[in-house]
Amino acid sequence: MIYTVTFNPSLDYVVQVGDFKQNAVNRVSSEHVYAGGKGNNVAVLLSRLGLKSRALGFRAGFTGTAMEQMLGQYGCDTDFIPLDEGMTRINVKVKSREEFEINGQGPAIPEEKIGMLYEKLEAMESGDVLVLSGSIPNTLPGDMYELIMKRLDAKGVRICVDAEKELLLRVLKYRPFLVKPNNHELGEMFGTVLHTDGQILEYAKKLQEMGAANVLVSMAGDGAILAAENGETWKMLPPQGTVVNSVGAGDSMVAGFLAGFLQSGSYEYALKLGTAAGSATAFTSWLAQREEIDALLGQINAQQTPCQFM
Repeated sequence: MIYTVTFNPSLDYVVQVGDFKQNAVNRVSSEHVYAGGKGNNVAVLLSRLGLKSRALGFRAGFTGTAMEQMLGQYGCDTDFIPLDEGMTRINVKVKSREEFEINGQGPAIPEEKIGMLYEKLEAMESGDVLVLSGSIPNTLPGDMYELIMKRLDAKGVRICVDAEKELLLRVLKYRPFLVKPNNHELGEMFGTVLHTDGQILEYAKKLQEMGAANVLVSMAGDGAILAAENGETWKMLPPQGTVVNSVGAGDSMVAGFLAGFLQSGSYEYALKLGTAAGSATAFTSWLAQREEIDALLGQINAQQTPCQFM
C-alpha cells in the first residue's frame, strides 16, 4: 500500500480573471475548486495511474469534509483525522496577466491528534510506501518528518521525501527511498549554483552518500536526472508543449516515478513515467489524466538517453 501525508491540506479556489485591476471589482471568467496539498496531489495521480493509495492528514470544518469527499471522487482512499476546531484552509489562486496567491493558515493541531497520526503510520508494514511532501505548518513540530521516519526506521517502509532544503537534509540519516529536489534546491543545499548536468549528478550523488537511496532532480524545461541506488544514472528530456500550470507538476513526477517503479521494477521506466506525468500536468489546467500522460510517454521514450556525464 502507498500512503501519502498532507499536513496542511486545502481547498484550492482557482479563478481566471482577464485583466486583474486593483481597487476595482474583478469578474472571473472561469472558476474551479480542487482538493489541494502536495500529498493529496500525489494520491490523485497515483489513482489515475492505476495504483491504490491512502491519503492521510488532518481535516477540520466543512472545508475539510469537502476536501476529503472530493478526494474520494477522484478515486483516492482517505483516512484523515478530524479536528474539533478550526477549518481546513482555503487557498485562493488568481490567474490573470500576472498570478496571485492567498494561502490560508490552517487549523491548530492538538498533541493527541498528532498521536493518532503516529498510530496510523505505525500500522504500516514492510514493503509499504510513504510519501512525505511539502512544508510543515507552524502548528506542528518543525522536526515532524524526522519524528515519523525515526518511528518507522526498522519497519522496512520505503519513504519518499519531497521537501525544502533543511527538511530534506535532516532526514537523510534515515535512508529515504527517494528524495526529489529541483536543480536550484539541490545547489542551495550545498551553497552553490549548478550549471551543468555533470554538476547536478555530482551533487545528487552527494545526497546518496548522505543516505538517500534514489535522488530524482527535476529541472523544469530541461527534464530530469536520476541517480538510482543500483548505480544507474539517467536523464530524461521533456516532451514539447506549452506550460499552462506549474502547480502539481513536481508532485505528478513523484507519483509517476513511484507508479513506474512499482509496476516495472525499472528505474529507467520509472523516470520516463515520472517525466511524462510531470509534463502532462504542466501542460494542463490541473493534475493530468491518464490518457494525457500516456500520450506523452511515447515522446519521452524516443528522447530518453542514459547520462554519461562523468
